[in-house]
Amino acid sequence: MTTPQKLDFDRFFSEVSKRRRPCAIRQSVATLAKSSPTIISFGPGMPNPSTFPFESIDVKIKNGSTVKIEGEELAKALQYSKSGGIEELKEWLQKIQKRYHEPPLMNKHSEVEFDLYVSVGSQDGLAQTLDMLLSPGDNILIDDPVFSGTLGFLKPLPIHLIPVETDEFGMKACRLKEIMQTWNIEQESKLPKVIYTIPNCSNPTGATASTERKKEIYKIAQEYDLVIVEDDPYYFLQYGDDIASSYQALDTDGRVLRSDSMSKVLSAGIRLGWVSGAKPFIQKLILNQEVTTQHNSTLIQMIVLKLLEQWKFVGFQNHLTDIKKFYKSQRDAIISSANKWLTGLAEWNVPEGGMFLWLKLFGIDDTKELVQRGIIEKEIVMIPGSAFNVEDNTKSSFCRLSFSLISPENIEEGIQRLSNLVREELHNNNK
Repeated sequence: MTTPQKLDFDRFFSEVSKRRRPCAIRQSVATLAKSSPTIISFGPGMPNPSTFPFESIDVKIKNGSTVKIEGEELAKALQYSKSGGIEELKEWLQKIQKRYHEPPLMNKHSEVEFDLYVSVGSQDGLAQTLDMLLSPGDNILIDDPVFSGTLGFLKPLPIHLIPVETDEFGMKACRLKEIMQTWNIEQESKLPKVIYTIPNCSNPTGATASTERKKEIYKIAQEYDLVIVEDDPYYFLQYGDDIASSYQALDTDGRVLRSDSMSKVLSAGIRLGWVSGAKPFIQKLILNQEVTTQHNSTLIQMIVLKLLEQWKFVGFQNHLTDIKKFYKSQRDAIISSANKWLTGLAEWNVPEGGMFLWLKLFGIDDTKELVQRGIIEKEIVMIPGSAFNVEDNTKSSFCRLSFSLISPENIEEGIQRLSNLVREELHNNNK
């Protein structure tokens, strides 16, 4: 366990976040949620539940049971709610964090209080988190390559993205250390204060950082007073039983903001995620949510809550076991096909979780045109590696293959087509 350091939370807030103030109407909603039944409130402009056309909602679960929402619970599910999430669901999510991460901040002796809020999917939570942390001119340290959706959000902002090289174990601690040690303050460029990383089953590379690698990164974050934004939507898709500790599990200071998601676990369409970490950060995020999305769908929150209450932890864990087994079988299918058809044409690391295979094609400097030809000539769809590069207009000999949706038979056929495409490309290049 690392020695706790006292954090100056105000140092990390963006200028916009510092100016954010509580929304009076949202505060009245929160007050009403915990008020006495005898109170008379003329405050929030909430619609009267008697006008809602819904009488009950039944959701059938695959095990044959039903989640039923009716009466007062349905009225609550169809109404505005607190911006941070309904309390009963937050309590469940707190239990999930405790069981799987045991955050030091949850220790009763911690000087920094732990908290979380429910976001509209993890991407929304990340966008709000980065908005809270970054002001114009700031520098952010970021995995390279990295998820294209993160780049899509960050690149238009008036900030600077500092790429940190990754390998099969994620962000390289030695490269991060080198960047911070050699930062040229004479250029009047602000020292970075934020690290963004996808530590487990990374999109696009599939890399998972070991506990030792995470400890190295966290130590550097302490040394240079950095906040780590831990984007971990694939945490529950790690195939093995020996799962590396999260950054949150190492966080004694409150410098880790962790983003989780139910998208890969329950449903992508429900758009339910949560961000957890030190309470000063979470309270700022809730202020931002008050004036943007207001809150995640109360109905969705209620459905997830009722499901978790019915499942209990044993049911939740059984569900995780089933989905991990499925994705592992998909991984095994694509690795078997790659060994059969791509040996000598490409190299890859075998992912320990997630849904992506990151291929480096031999003899091809940039896969962008090859991927386009693959769609037209071979009817296979891949994503070129350059789509995930932090720096614009850079080449990549990599491509990302997602194996989540394809049947084993089509995986075999698709990899064979890719093999033929690569062989033709190399033959044409050698003419």
